[in-house]
Amino acid sequence: MPAGHFVYVPAILLFGLVVGWILGSRAAADAYASELRRREERAARKKTAEQA
Repeated sequence: MPAGHFVYVPAILLFGLVVGWILGSRAAADAYASELRRREERAARKKTAEQA
């Protein structure tokens, strides 16, 4: 095994960690935003149902 593997393999692992972190944080933010929208829609439906 060449000596370059001792640099290449950890670099690729670190790159994967960074990309995963970025994609995961975006997915979490999107899920949080959709949950807030869902809650607002439910509250709006409940409010209109109470008024009727």
